[in-house]
Amino acid sequence: MTQPASAPILFDRRLLALRQQRAARAPETFLLERVAEDLADRLAAVNRSFTDAADVWTPGVGLAPHLIGRIAQPLHLAPPDTADETLSLAPQSLDLVLSALAFQFVNDLPGLLVQIRRALRPDGLLLAAMIGGDTLTELRQSFAAAEAECEGGVSPRVAPFADLRDVGGLLQRAGFALPVTDVDRVVVRYASAFGLMQDLRRMGAANSLVERRRTPLRRATLLRMAEIYAERFADPDGRLRATFDIIWISGWAPHDSQQKPLKPGSATASLEAAVRRAPREE
Repeated sequence: MTQPASAPILFDRRLLALRQQRAARAPETFLLERVAEDLADRLAAVNRSFTDAADVWTPGVGLAPHLIGRIAQPLHLAPPDTADETLSLAPQSLDLVLSALAFQFVNDLPGLLVQIRRALRPDGLLLAAMIGGDTLTELRQSFAAAEAECEGGVSPRVAPFADLRDVGGLLQRAGFALPVTDVDRVVVRYASAFGLMQDLRRMGAANSLVERRRTPLRRATLLRMAEIYAERFADPDGRLRATFDIIWISGWAPHDSQQKPLKPGSATASLEAAVRRAPREE
């Protein structure tokens, strides 16, 4: 399965892979560590045992260190360094697929979810976390204002992120049963905008958009961005807020044993009748 012609290429996967490889040599970043621990806790709450698992494109060493003693160690698939986002997974070969902080950099997320669905056996589980929603809205707004003021135009510097509702719809389109999505908003505070940008580089999450501006960022624009950030998004103590929305997704490969929604018109009692029977308060 190659990259469909209709799927826009948003991310330079080769550049992203190089940055993530460099980031893997640094100490683990707070965001990946937090998400990996949360994923392990969510998986522990599932009353099932899993034998064949895969970790799809989690950066660095993957999720294995956080799952010791909980499940059999997952096969870790390294993030691709080309636009080809094909998974080397046989159909119905897995009963669990995991991923942490990788799906936000996928060019063809609908296609990837379809591949995962095919790789799962009936009643197999997908559990993943990705960046989405209003993540880095403060940085996005500050850069846009600074570039408009200093350079007379705006270039894409923060990747577009998926919305919670969109992700839920993609799970259904891919054929997952019982899809669930929720968001965990994490607000981190920094002494300056430069501290945030340093953290993003350490996570290998600096700008990897194909349409990024290739000329170096002007010093005047960078300094003005930092000023605008401090003016608009500082707390009373002077520290700056940075928003990270973690979208959690889960879905099951369909199986006859799973709970089914009632068919329209199959209810045996009407809401109107229940309201009429309810006691009234005087």
